[in-house]
Formats: sequence, structure tokens, C-alpha cells
Amino acid sequence: MLNSYIPQKIFIDGPAGKLETVLGELNSEHRNGIAVIAHPHPLYGGTMDNKVVHTLFKALLELGFVTVKFNFRGVGKSEGVYGEGVGETEDVITVVEALQKQFDAKANNLPLLLAGFSFGGTIQAHVAQNLRPQILVLVAPSVGHLNTPPISDYVVRPLIIHGDQDEVVLLKTVLHWATPQDLPVVVIPGAEHFFHGKLRILKRVVLDSCRS
Repeated sequence: MLNSYIPQKIFIDGPAGKLETVLGELNSEHRNGIAVIAHPHPLYGGTMDNKVVHTLFKALLELGFVTVKFNFRGVGKSEGVYGEGVGETEDVITVVEALQKQFDAKANNLPLLLAGFSFGGTIQAHVAQNLRPQILVLVAPSVGHLNTPPISDYVVRPLIIHGDQDEVVLLKTVLHWATPQDLPVVVIPGAEHFFHGKLRILKRVVLDSCRS
């Protein structure tokens, strides 16, 4: 089914200009929720085409979510310039609110799933304070930056995934952040920051953990 899937590129009006997004869904008659994915750091080559982001996109599609990945302001065809984290948080909120309006999320009882990789994970932790998603998926989140807030008080189903060989965001940093919150962390042995050779495992963890 995924092999025949053709994503739809759309532009959403953001606070700093147009935001380039890719939207997909596999079954418009049965939607399990709305999922928005945030990519790695814009100043270090992060885009929505990142392979970890793409893996999350495919997994969430399979789970029946209306799924969107997008480029932060100043990346790809998205307008604006890097917003020091604050602007990127605004970008996510704008995309989520546009989708919730388009698919009438409240009337259709569509839960919200936020996902992010690396810098994108940190951004989603900030967004979660405002939007209170039912599910939050953080893959190798760079919690040592941007004063990443705790999430345990307002996220029903958190999923944190990390590689034990991550050389960019050390596992001990994530554990230091997660431990006071009593948050479990799924550790993938042998995985480094970009999950080379481990993307199938990453996808399986997401599928198993986020299935309704």
C-alpha cells in the first residue's frame, strides 16, 4: 500500500511566511489522528527529507495518522530565517492548528501526535507544553539545548528512543533529563545519532509503541 502512496506537497501560511509541508494519509475514511514531525537543526543541514524523519513519516502513515512533515522557516522552500528555537516552536503550532482546522479534529475526535528528531525533538517538547498531545515521540532529542522542559505532567503517552552509540546527543544526557520524570527510554543497541543501519528497528519500535 505504501509503495503506491503519493504524498501531497502543500504550503501553509506561517508567522514568518509560507511553510513547505508534505502531507499524507493512507485511508481518508478512517483516520487515527493527526501527526506532525519536526526535523533536525536547520543550521546543520536538517530538513524534512532527513532519513529518520522519513522513517517516522512512513511509520505514522502505516498507523493510520494524517501525517505531515515540513521544513522549518528558512529551510528548503519555507520562507523566513532561523528563529532561535522560538520561531520553530511557532512553526509547529501553526502547522498543527492548520491541520486540526482542515480535518476538524475536535468534531472527529482526532488525537494529536507530535514527533521530532534531534533538535526537532526538543522543539516538540516545547510545543507539547501548549498543545498537550496525546502521544509524543522523541527520537534522539537534544535535551541539553534550548532549556528543554519536562513533559511527564502533560503527555499521556511519551515515547523516547535513543541509540547507545549516539555521539551527538549522549545517552547519559537524555537519561539525566528523563530520570527525574520517571520517563522510560527505549535504547537501541549499536545505534548512533542518525541510526545508520538501524532504521528498521526504529520504525518497528514506533509501530509497536504507537499502535492504538
